Amino acid sequence: MRSEKKQERQQAIFAAAYKVLGEKGYKGTSMLAVAKMAGASNETMYNWFGNKQGLLAAMIESNAAGASNILESALSPNDMTSEEVTQILERFGDVLLQMLTGEKAVALNRAAAADVSDGNILGQLLADNGREKIVPQLVQFFEVAIKNKRFKTHDSREMTEIYLALLLADVQIRRVIGVTNAPDPAATKMHSQRVSELFGQLFANKSTS
Repeated sequence: MRSEKKQERQQAIFAAAYKVLGEKGYKGTSMLAVAKMAGASNETMYNWFGNKQGLLAAMIESNAAGASNILESALSPNDMTSEEVTQILERFGDVLLQMLTGEKAVALNRAAAADVSDGNILGQLLADNGREKIVPQLVQFFEVAIKNKRFKTHDSREMTEIYLALLLADVQIRRVIGVTNAPDPAATKMHSQRVSELFGQLFANKSTS
């Protein structure tokens, strides 16, 4: 199957899987149920994803790809000006915040919360294919920025945790428990810009222009 056609088909399968997941939860979701919802063959499902865990891992990775790609492209080449560092953080924060408060992430997190007492498999998949991939990239990004003297010398892991705390606060959990709506794009962009500004005030290397 041509790459573009396969990608299109995969997205249709992901959409069906989100629907089944929302209706039946993690435990009630099966490869067969998703295949029927998507109009796909069970053979295709197993050939492409291996099993239910593989399908969900692919969904999580696809959902997080936008934010991850921003950091990946920023690290090659890795010589960044102060302005570029600021712009990258603003774009990354905006995309990450929209992703984590979007309907797909909310559906996955609600299903994972319901699965905690039954093995927490989905929660671990979310951690392995979401946070555990993005955090090391962000750590590396800050290390490169420090190397280029755009930030003062500091522990890059602590910088990462501080940045994420400023960016996310409790908005993700508030979305998951249904007490707030997803912020509109203008609001996420403005918030990301403000976080980047505050972060710069904390860690900017004052000795460089």
